[in-house]
Amino acid sequence: MFSSRLPWELKPNALSDLLQETHRTGARILDLTESNPTRAGFSYPGAELLKALSSPRALRYEPEPLGMESAREAVAAYYAERGVDVSPARIVLTASTSEAYSYLFKLLADPGDEILIPRPSYPLFDFLAGLESVRVCQYPLRYDGAWHIEFHALEDLIHPRTRAIVVVNPNNPTGQYLKRNEMSRLQALAERHNLAIISDEVFADYAFSQDSQRETIVAAGDFGALCFSLSGLSKIAGLPQMKLGWMVVSGPDADRAMERLELIADTFLSVGSPVQLALPKLLDAGQGIRAQIMERTRINLALLRNGLAGSPANPLQVEGGWYAVIQMPRTKSEEQWATVLLGRQEVLVQPGYFFDFESEAFLVASLLTPPEIFAEGVHRLRSVL
Repeated sequence: MFSSRLPWELKPNALSDLLQETHRTGARILDLTESNPTRAGFSYPGAELLKALSSPRALRYEPEPLGMESAREAVAAYYAERGVDVSPARIVLTASTSEAYSYLFKLLADPGDEILIPRPSYPLFDFLAGLESVRVCQYPLRYDGAWHIEFHALEDLIHPRTRAIVVVNPNNPTGQYLKRNEMSRLQALAERHNLAIISDEVFADYAFSQDSQRETIVAAGDFGALCFSLSGLSKIAGLPQMKLGWMVVSGPDADRAMERLELIADTFLSVGSPVQLALPKLLDAGQGIRAQIMERTRINLALLRNGLAGSPANPLQVEGGWYAVIQMPRTKSEEQWATVLLGRQEVLVQPGYFFDFESEAFLVASLLTPPEIFAEGVHRLRSVL
């Protein structure tokens, strides 16, 4: 009597079983996977945030399918500060970027159609697409000292039922920014095959160098293909609990896309009034939170590089975001390395196969971890090499 959209019978793996057992023993685990900024020890302006949510207007129900105009103007101002001219009329508010994906899969694809996603990448895409009865096909990212799109392989995957190409800019977990020349090639490819581009830019503000920041390209703008730029409060302001994301629509057919997105959004009306009314102040408050996160990730990246210098483990080049990828010796599999670290050293990291790395052996660590925990975790990681 249930749908077959998802593999509902998910089985625990060896690492999750060991983690559960380690918790039962009462051991103090050094968690190098923490990705929730509200649990990572940052200072939040609590009174300011709560005051922003207390507008009397929130007591009135004023449904706006695309989102309140004042909130969409605040999003447009966010882009203007980054030198990108965006009209509020081309912005759609959602409860999250995950919901934005669900809207776009409804907009672009019929059941059985296909969306191209990067590999490695965040593992949520399979579930988001599956819930819309859409298939995903992975195109490879290659590493040769820096990450880049394998364009020939990408184009070979396109067929008549392909509807869109997803890029994550910068990628999670590799931290690779989409470069200007890559965006040009991607635009030309999408235009040639009549595909849309979905650009997930939630980590775009977290560059580790000015060179990386200068090379980044935001998809919101005038391009030859229909583009959807996604972002939200969860990452850019460190406020995942506020549940507000957005998409910016640009390129040819943007007007028709907006008409259809308005109908989809009007069907759900999912974004709450309090967070929309508070958005200008939440974005302002988010600047201080973002600065703390940027400082934390830079400190931890330096700790990682220094802590593993001269060892058999190699932290791969990362340009931005919240994560670091560590290439481990192939004397063990990723799962073996992760279970050894947890079982012997009480250090929790994620194996690369969680993110669909194509080969062994990679571990992924969150740079949001408090530095004292991160430093000790890196020290213990080195001790098992």
